[in-house]
Amino acid sequence: MRKCPQPTLQEIEEGPQAVSFQIANGNARQSCILQTSFPTKVQAQRYLLANWPAVEKMARDALAVGAIEDGQIKLMMS
Repeated sequence: MRKCPQPTLQEIEEGPQAVSFQIANGNARQSCILQTSFPTKVQAQRYLLANWPAVEKMARDALAVGAIEDGQIKLMMS
């Protein structure tokens, strides 16, 4: 089993990491960001991929109710 990489100095200073992704919205793409509690980008990306169905559902639900801030759907890790 692989060990997760140690956070870089920049990641430590930034704190918990966020991951960006897009979902299809008709013929357009909607930008989304998922704020996680993980200290490294790699861990945050792995969380996104491992939980993609739930994250995508949360993003689509937010899109349906118009919860868009600054052109992005902003989600928090549960």
